[in-house]
Amino acid sequence: METKNKRKPKKGAKKKIADPFTRKEWFDVKAPSIFKQQYIGKTFVNQTTGKILASDGLKGRVFRVSLADLNKDEDRSYRIIELVAEEVKGNEVLTNFHGMTFATDKIKSLIRKWQTLIEGVVDVKTTDGYSLRLFCIGFTKKRTNQRKVTCYAKTSQVKQIRKKMVDIMTKEASNSDLRQLFKKFISETIAKQIESECQGIYPLQHVYVRKAKILKRPKFDSYKLHELHPEETTAEEVGTAVTSDS
Repeated sequence: METKNKRKPKKGAKKKIADPFTRKEWFDVKAPSIFKQQYIGKTFVNQTTGKILASDGLKGRVFRVSLADLNKDEDRSYRIIELVAEEVKGNEVLTNFHGMTFATDKIKSLIRKWQTLIEGVVDVKTTDGYSLRLFCIGFTKKRTNQRKVTCYAKTSQVKQIRKKMVDIMTKEASNSDLRQLFKKFISETIAKQIESECQGIYPLQHVYVRKAKILKRPKFDSYKLHELHPEETTAEEVGTAVTSDS
């Protein structure tokens, strides 16, 4: 039985498929100036339509970039820097620090038998009003001339080392702004200090601040953001100084 009012499609009629990328705008993503490589790639967003601006769709977008690409250092490829888009200037997206973490394979490569894993976690606040949660990790190692295969630390020693981790991270973060703190992460300054000061308790190896998570940000300040992205100035031609003949 045939149904009534059944419309038959016209021969040769096809639905037009529009390419979605024809409605996109492309922007260059810039990292803060503490890194050697500031240009980290491109990102796209829907074009401005009516009251919906393209820049609004970019703000808050998070980019994960390897430190090997940012600083051209392949030995630091395990450290992942997270950058958040805070402002759009022309066709450039200016980013700020959002966090830091380790690659999973790096953490797994550090965990071995016959040693003690020690972790410290602390919430800190920087001088410019950022609240962060820092995670530190370290492993015990054999003492000099040790014959014993294992190098397990006692519970009391683990507590002392963890307290030392927390104290050093709190001290370093509370005396730095966010930019200075990330410089310390990159140079491993905090990790080296923890390893050095814990030698008297139990020797440590592979000490890292493995993760930094921003919990709360201060009110957006465009001036501070532009300090992270200084304008590139071209050098002016300067002539030789003229001395008057006496």
